[in-house]
Amino acid sequence: MSQLIINSFEEFEEYIGKDLGISEYHTITQEQINKFADATLDHQWIHTNPEKAKAEGAFGNTIAHGYLTLSLVPFLWEQIVQVNNLKMLVNYGIESLRFAQPVVVDSEVRLHAKLANITDLRGTVKTEMEIKLEIKDQRKPAFTGKLVFLYHFK
Repeated sequence: MSQLIINSFEEFEEYIGKDLGISEYHTITQEQINKFADATLDHQWIHTNPEKAKAEGAFGNTIAHGYLTLSLVPFLWEQIVQVNNLKMLVNYGIESLRFAQPVVVDSEVRLHAKLANITDLRGTVKTEMEIKLEIKDQRKPAFTGKLVFLYHFK
């Protein structure tokens, strides 16, 4: 997969309403889930206890924290788009986020992004990205939402 290169507001603007691309797949391992649980102090058994999750859980195994899957966005986003000539990038907000399906351990996920809107706010570029985290071999995505980024071009 090739990464989209954006060098200016004008180049970004050409993609309004268009797909920006899809990242590579990333496998969510139990080790990653456990590290996320440690970092967030969320050790609920459905995430961290494979034996109990298999015996008592609704999904046949442990599942990734919803916020773990969301936290993968920057890593996966960088595989889709490279924005050059920046002073700074700010994560400004998340709108309409919906967790549609749990991500079972060892699932492969990838990010699909589309530019919904872009606005020049006196030199700061506000972008609204429609995103979905797809799960390999699943019809429903893990989540959908709209991310808002502020790009400060040089």
